[in-house]
Amino acid sequence: MYLVCGEALFDVFATPSGTRSNRLNLEAVAGGSPFNVAVGLARLGTPCALFTGISNDHLGQQLRQVLEEEGVDCRYLAAFDAPTTLAMVALGANGVPIYSFRGEGCADRLPRDEHLAPLGEDIQGIHVGSYSLVTAPVADTLLALIRRESGNRLISLDPNIRLNVEPDVLRWRERVEAFAERAHVIKVSDEDLALLYPGEAPEAIAQRWLQGSCALVLLTRGGAGAQLFSRRHGARYAAARSVTVRDTVGAGDTFQAALLSYLHEHGLNSPGALADIEPGQLEAMLSFAMQAASITCSRQGPELPYRYEII
Repeated sequence: MYLVCGEALFDVFATPSGTRSNRLNLEAVAGGSPFNVAVGLARLGTPCALFTGISNDHLGQQLRQVLEEEGVDCRYLAAFDAPTTLAMVALGANGVPIYSFRGEGCADRLPRDEHLAPLGEDIQGIHVGSYSLVTAPVADTLLALIRRESGNRLISLDPNIRLNVEPDVLRWRERVEAFAERAHVIKVSDEDLALLYPGEAPEAIAQRWLQGSCALVLLTRGGAGAQLFSRRHGARYAAARSVTVRDTVGAGDTFQAALLSYLHEHGLNSPGALADIEPGQLEAMLSFAMQAASITCSRQGPELPYRYEII
């Protein structure tokens, strides 16, 4: 089982209402990168739980209901009398989402060490990512968690930079490096690396991360496919699948869930087992994640695939 850690919120999509400019149609969809990863894992048949702060308000109760219906273990949720974060979403060119967050003081940012229940022996891996890496106090809670657990459990990281939550790039860089130091698997987009390390080659960053605890770095490049860097087996590349793109909301989270699911299915979800992964398994994992992400891109919003949809 994986423990996914980070934000849970509602993405709010705004579209024009007919011809009247003073009205908008709003559609709210449960989301947040870690929330999506947890749902994605459950849909792929991989046991998982979510650690996040969740509001006692109506929206928070709706998020909890979604998790329960999807089969995500809710025992690590921490309830707060604070609002639910809202992410206002507009779609730019090629369906790429543009976010604006309403989240200061909201429930998903509030968990401290005392809000995390003791981890059960069934938790074999921990995934962290997105703005929960930088927003206090949850950021410090998660960093303490992976520093404590990286010797015993698989640690997965996806930076998923959101400068409209925390505009300080140096803060992001410092926190990402702190988490990367203890991570065994890092998934990162080329856009994130361009923000964090402008002018530095992504391949050089991947190789630097592989000098520590990290065994695998996966670099997603949108329509240009994805690269995998292995400390033991070198680099691999997979082209993007041909698909009619509705939007790319949730595609990275789908990729993340799929690669973690593959590791679970093949008994590779521990630091020791991951170190012994074979070249053929790397290629199969990359193909599996690419196919899963392409399915999400063919749909509107973060509609992640189920296991039976991936051949």
